[in-house]
Amino acid sequence: MLKIIKIGGGIIDDEQELEQFLHTFTEIKGPKILVHGGGKGASKMLNQLNIEPKMVEGRRITDQSTLDVVTGLYAGNLNKAIVSKLQEFGCNALGLSGADGNAIKGSKRPVKTIDYGFVGDLNDESVNKELFQLLINNNITPVVCAITHDGKGQLLNTNADTIASTLAVAMSKQNEVELNFCFDKIGVLRDVNDDSTLIPKINETLYLQLKEEGVIFEGMIPKLDNSFKVINAGVKNVCLVHARNINSEIKTILC
Repeated sequence: MLKIIKIGGGIIDDEQELEQFLHTFTEIKGPKILVHGGGKGASKMLNQLNIEPKMVEGRRITDQSTLDVVTGLYAGNLNKAIVSKLQEFGCNALGLSGADGNAIKGSKRPVKTIDYGFVGDLNDESVNKELFQLLINNNITPVVCAITHDGKGQLLNTNADTIASTLAVAMSKQNEVELNFCFDKIGVLRDVNDDSTLIPKINETLYLQLKEEGVIFEGMIPKLDNSFKVINAGVKNVCLVHARNINSEIKTILC
């Protein structure tokens, strides 16, 4: 089974947590792909460079200055730091942006009520499946950052969850795929303050019931809605898991 694992800011912003995760990730047997977001580093770097972050309705606008910074961070410093750590732990990793090897091609988000700037949207044809298959067949672990390109010379800031989901669906055409989203809980909990209330498996029927009961709410709803779309598109399982448990059975499996 091919395992695709997505990590975000909670892990990336904590050096010890990230190192522990990468050590555990290395121990996962079989083919694997790591997708990472950027954490708070971009905001910090923009502040240091006196570049005012542009926000509309709480969402970041990626203008050219912001794109330059996030590309340098996501595809540069952060991606290479992760790759070098994985090499130290014995995992032959290769860092990729979407432009490298034409790995992931997006399109600039159309302007409707808001112009998000250089933000990329993906579709069913975005992923270069042959490239990823070639890498995993040769025991090379791709480490994918949240930068794609449009095939016309323009880089695009792209949501890492979207990259992971699109990649999982694309690779499911040739592989049995498990997609793992790492976050700050051990999975879906009936009581968010009590780890003993972990729900180990959720199907769509139970999901609708839990949503109605208010167990699943707010930010978790779009994440789970998207996860079931991914499953219906051919991915075997989607797991919600804490980074430290990535190689254990302590997780919620959506099926």
